[in-house]
Amino acid sequence: MPLTAAVRATGVARATAVVALLALGACSAGDPAPRPTAAPERTTTSPAPTSSRDARPRLGLTPDPACRETARAMTPQQRAGQLLMPAIYPGGAHDALVTDHHVGGVFLLGGWVGRENVRGTTTRLQGLAGPGSTGGARLLVAADQEGGQVQQLTGDGFSSVPPATAQARMTPRALQAAATGWGKELTAAGINVDLAPTVDTVPAGTAARNAPIGALARHYGSTPAAVSRSSDAVVRGLRAAQVEPTLKHFPGIGRITGNTDATATGTTDTTMTRRDPHLRPFVSGVRNGAGMVMVGSALYPRIDRQHRAVFSRRIITGLLRRDLGYTGVVVTDDVGVARSVSAVPPAERAARHVAAGGDITLTADPALVGPMLTGITTRAAKDRRFATQVLDSTTRVLTLKQRMGLITCGSVDATSSTNS
Repeated sequence: MPLTAAVRATGVARATAVVALLALGACSAGDPAPRPTAAPERTTTSPAPTSSRDARPRLGLTPDPACRETARAMTPQQRAGQLLMPAIYPGGAHDALVTDHHVGGVFLLGGWVGRENVRGTTTRLQGLAGPGSTGGARLLVAADQEGGQVQQLTGDGFSSVPPATAQARMTPRALQAAATGWGKELTAAGINVDLAPTVDTVPAGTAARNAPIGALARHYGSTPAAVSRSSDAVVRGLRAAQVEPTLKHFPGIGRITGNTDATATGTTDTTMTRRDPHLRPFVSGVRNGAGMVMVGSALYPRIDRQHRAVFSRRIITGLLRRDLGYTGVVVTDDVGVARSVSAVPPAERAARHVAAGGDITLTADPALVGPMLTGITTRAAKDRRFATQVLDSTTRVLTLKQRMGLITCGSVDATSSTNS
């Protein structure tokens, strides 16, 4: 989501301002904590299973059994909190998101200026994470730092990152080095997740009418190969700086005309299929180490006629997890103020995402965290199958956090909460 001016309003006024902000580009996420100095672990594709039932390789991190036990030891509220990532705004009060709502992550929105300003906030929030609040897991702290019009962090300590169309003119080697530099700026500010790169493919000659990506110069190319060439370099560069990349917006919003943040009109892709070439940059990005995939909120009737991607079991579980074999973390685009999901009650949005096979829900309206948390825990208390899905999702999130140095699954501190 791009930077225009800081959003300082509250309540309805804030939500209105955020919609205008998001209208410049589909959303991403938050802000982090210091990372270990060791070289980042390389994500690899696991060997293909020998079972004739599923001969596909696995892409991404394999959930750690120790992290499952850590998740099981958490309270229901802590497990649900690991699956929520609200926005935080300059000058806002954020502590209760961690201490009362147990959130597992946050993302910076509204335009943050200066590394020390950002660092002060991220350090404070990380200090609130502990056994009683987050089950011992430190926070995913994200920022939308794509470049061009989509850059939430500016001022001292942050480079002016060029848009994707300009990045694409660099050699992969040069772009990887540049991305490492941008990633180190994030790490120095306490950011451990970048809601980038955008791996949507915008067909040649259509950029001007593709409102969320092409019109904002957020695309790396007009073919999947061109997109992968540049986005893979960004993934490698961010990982070298110990920042977790996020591939977005699955399964691709390069063909739609409307921006899902601002409208539900023009947000249907009638071309996308389960074997679409536009899926290739997502697979390539995971193979190069990306630990998160962001799913968009467009409609894909040739895959699922009824549900937008963020709530679609056919897209998240069927296409992403089964067809492509992805085992890592799935995060939503903003579903807090995005107009494309306005027909779904806010309290049900996070639970529907988990039920579809997803993990983390982003909301640009932090006031929705309470209802979303309740929506997850209430459904889990009544539905055993859904409770297992919550446990699965929390396990995936904790496995990623363990790779990032934000928790050691199975440790005393991580499992000292009393389950209830």
